[in-house]
Amino acid sequence: MVQMSETKRGKYELKRRAELQEENRRRITEAAVELHTTVGVARTTIREIAERAGVQRRTVYNHFPDERDLLTACMGHYWAVNPLPDPGPWEEISEPEARLRSALGEVYAFYGRHERLLANFAADAHVNATVREVAEPYYRHWERMRDVLAAAWEARDGQQRSVLGAALDLALDFQTWRTLMRRGGIGDEQAVGLMVEMVRCAMMRD
Repeated sequence: MVQMSETKRGKYELKRRAELQEENRRRITEAAVELHTTVGVARTTIREIAERAGVQRRTVYNHFPDERDLLTACMGHYWAVNPLPDPGPWEEISEPEARLRSALGEVYAFYGRHERLLANFAADAHVNATVREVAEPYYRHWERMRDVLAAAWEARDGQQRSVLGAALDLALDFQTWRTLMRRGGIGDEQAVGLMVEMVRCAMMRD
């Protein structure tokens, strides 16, 4: 009976240790995401992450030995909680402009909800190769969205792929949305209408 008690105690301690490790990892990840959102990756330090998470610096390094590990965890956590727009349902809309209008409405609303983090990552990606590498799945997702939108026009009109692709890239781009919102001072609905018109004009080229 004594041996059984010690075995159970050992299993309990192992379980509690694993739970603590998982809790620390979650707190570190969430703290890093908060800092990346407010000040950006470049200005976030391990000391600040540790203080916000309530752990020691060495605990951060134990969970995330390098910047790539930490950024990968942060991106995975953030997009799990805040899913990227899903282009799958767009394929059910056969009319090209209606598909584009619906998609841009969803994408621009997404930009509005996550502008601060996206702006920081866009700025950091210009100067930090690790940020660019970790953000690669995000870029691939945006390419899939563009391809789903392009397919509606190509199936009906067979227009030049390069022109259509460039127009859709511009319409979907986060910086395009920011320019229209912050410098142009227009709302999402107007921005969507303007971009749909732009793509329509591009498709009317000889």
